[in-house]
Amino acid sequence: MKYVLVTGGVVSGLGKGVTASSIGVLLKACGLRVTSIKIDPYLNTDAGTMSPFEHGEVFVLDDGGEVKKLLSSAVPLLTFGQKKCWCHFQHHNHDSILLTAAFYVSPVMYFERRLDSLISPFYKGRELEIIVLIATDFELFLCLKVDLDLGNYERFLDTKLTRDNNITTGKIYQSVIDKERRGDYLGKTVQVVPHITDAIQEWIERVAMIPVDGKEGPADVCVIELGGTIGDIESMPFIEALGQFSYRVGPGNFCLIHVSLVPVLNVVGEQALDENVMEKLSQFCHVPAENIITLYDVSNIWHIPLLLRDQKAHEAILKGLNLTGVARKPALEEWTARAELCDMLHEPVKIAMVGKYTGLSDSYLSVIKALLHASVVCRRKLIIEWVPSSDLEDTTAKEAPDVYKAAWNLLKGADGVLVPGGFGDRGVQGKILAAKYARESRVPFLGICLGMQIAVIEFARSVLDLQDANSTEFDPETRSPCVIFMPEGSKTHMGGTMRLGSRRTYFHVTDCKSAKLYGNASFVDERHRHRYEVNPDMIAQLENAGLSFVGKDESGRRMEIVELPSHPYFIGVQFHPEFKSRPGKPSALFLGLIAAACSQLDIVLQKSGHVKKEAIRKTGMSNGPTIVKARQNGNADKPANGSLNGVHTNGNGVH
Repeated sequence: MKYVLVTGGVVSGLGKGVTASSIGVLLKACGLRVTSIKIDPYLNTDAGTMSPFEHGEVFVLDDGGEVKKLLSSAVPLLTFGQKKCWCHFQHHNHDSILLTAAFYVSPVMYFERRLDSLISPFYKGRELEIIVLIATDFELFLCLKVDLDLGNYERFLDTKLTRDNNITTGKIYQSVIDKERRGDYLGKTVQVVPHITDAIQEWIERVAMIPVDGKEGPADVCVIELGGTIGDIESMPFIEALGQFSYRVGPGNFCLIHVSLVPVLNVVGEQALDENVMEKLSQFCHVPAENIITLYDVSNIWHIPLLLRDQKAHEAILKGLNLTGVARKPALEEWTARAELCDMLHEPVKIAMVGKYTGLSDSYLSVIKALLHASVVCRRKLIIEWVPSSDLEDTTAKEAPDVYKAAWNLLKGADGVLVPGGFGDRGVQGKILAAKYARESRVPFLGICLGMQIAVIEFARSVLDLQDANSTEFDPETRSPCVIFMPEGSKTHMGGTMRLGSRRTYFHVTDCKSAKLYGNASFVDERHRHRYEVNPDMIAQLENAGLSFVGKDESGRRMEIVELPSHPYFIGVQFHPEFKSRPGKPSALFLGLIAAACSQLDIVLQKSGHVKKEAIRKTGMSNGPTIVKARQNGNADKPANGSLNGVHTNGNGVH
């Protein structure tokens, strides 16, 4: 097993996750099998109880593991001795990114040379061979920090990770304390070194051997990302453990990639570092000048693996891992075509995202990615209109009429409406109003998790005239409980007590849009994360009024998919289809939403929801030399506030 470690320095949020994912893509394109591990130094056991406003979305794995990308509003800018200067993290076009890859971990000596005592556990006096990768696109990496790391690994590498692929300080300490309580240490004093550090190394070795690509046997390379910043107190046990680990696995089996910051002063806009800067970096970092690579501004993150390939980063990594004779030339033709196609799309499709956490777009990161995957297949430029659900409510109309009017204008100007998952009663009435608008105006609608539940509540209120219809989550005393607490749930413990992970949904109606989108399958496996469900005692009443619960669990009593047959596209699902969407293989239901929003649904349904090889070739996403021609629309609206990784937004949720 070969190991690639990605660490970060100076400031957080530099793009370690996308760097690790891109290197994984590059190594996979060289014919190697790749797995991933994310280390989070926080004490939480998992991310399930963390606020979306503080940490972004919770990404759910097949086995129910929950992970998040930690974000920081205040980060260490520079370190001088033991004193740290702190500042708010802001976007500056002239900033740059430094990525340093070393085959044996070494002190970083440029802007981080003051930190050498903190990272010295890595440095044991070995002969060093280092690569430095530099990116001048701070805006790009600022956007990338909101991307959920394990979700990014799965999307980029098309793998299925497990909860053990995410290591936290809480998990490690819990496992060591459990061993101590069982007497496994035979009365010894349990210490950070060697017991915690040994537990970290053993965890990495064990998880790295788990296949995640659907094939038998372990992967060839394990890419490990250490969250946080080198020098943080909380990450020191991991730094020590990984320093020991480099000796444990031996020469030729360990490679470090360090992500750092290089400010470039008096520069406006995008610019690569000149040769003088390269030479200075070479001298201060003890890096050969030929191993310094510049990564400049790109239009979408799918270009990052291509930039690494073009500057031969894979050759240096393969050389350090003694894999030069094993790996092939990277085959990224399909990846290249997809990245270029995304840049060439001009005809817009507008989707109104009606949610509670629209002030922080990373709360819906996987939803955004799934929409992007589907829009590229449909050859449309995705524009997301962020609509805070509470702004649609009557209270806002009285207190802030301009805000209320603006929110409704965004909703009514969209080609489709999406209500994502969430918890709590704030903004629920606005989501119900959005579902009502989409149903009555025959606008394509997709409700996910809570989005499905509020669609059922709205139908009960408007069609069945049950004005007090509600969820017991919001009104425990309602006389018309359309949504109820699941009997197996826990009301006393929050973490890990929901219905989590991959569950099977059986189609009970074959002639429905969702079944056709899934390729006329009899069942589908999707990931779940919920405590409440549609009340099975009200199903007959709802279906008699026109709703159709086309998908159910194995018992037939838990509702998974609801459709309104008389509507062009009105679908709600209890699960989260966004978590399994991939570039080139979009989620079926997201593809249906985008297709319906741009009048392509009939074509997609005829193809049974599958993007066949012929269709892929015609859209420029094949492995061949197809030339892509984007469909132009001279009347396309240009979003006022620009784009985020190929996704244009109204600015409400982008920071």
